[in-house]
Amino acid sequence: MSGPIRRSVLSDDVYEQLRSLILEHRLAPEDRVNIDALARDLDVSPTPVREALARLESEGLLRKRPLAGYTVSPLLTRAEFADMFDMRLVLETAAARWAAGRATGAQRAELRAEASVGYVVGATRSHGAFTAADARFHDLIAVAAGNPLLRESITRLHAHLHIHRLYFPYTETGSTRQEHELVAAAIAAGDPEAAEGAMREHLTAARSRHLAAFESG
Repeated sequence: MSGPIRRSVLSDDVYEQLRSLILEHRLAPEDRVNIDALARDLDVSPTPVREALARLESEGLLRKRPLAGYTVSPLLTRAEFADMFDMRLVLETAAARWAAGRATGAQRAELRAEASVGYVVGATRSHGAFTAADARFHDLIAVAAGNPLLRESITRLHAHLHIHRLYFPYTETGSTRQEHELVAAAIAAGDPEAAEGAMREHLTAARSRHLAAFESG
């Protein structure tokens, strides 16, 4: 038993390290990924690196092409960004509505607790940490909605947003927290209309904040 467990832990650790490299743009959008070089840098064999890269590809953070190997997914164009947020508005407002009606007591409590987490990006918390926390909140809602296909679709949409996170205006993380708290409160209260409305307002505001990524383009 000890061998498989050790390998699983190692693979998870490599995955987290590589994901952080991508989110922090130390592996920049469209960079080619050298498996052997990464294995040397992380002091592991190529096997857990390959396993981690496959997971990152499934999440949309990497692309794999025949004979070319893996590359980091490119940044969205402004038009692609608009399309992505249009889809988020469709899918995640539905998720919030369904979660308000379907969430268990434990899920409602977990959402309230997650929404209250402070987002402070600086010396002690990275852009990747903020991204992970934000994604976790939205994933909890998708899980509570009780539709696995909906959750999968939301997860893949978020992957493209994650790569843009480096350009997020982190002075506005307090707004994200407040919006999350309103969504969580509506779901906890079992109010589908309020939950849908709060999610729509959150995503609309988030879209405006993220547009700063295109200002220099």
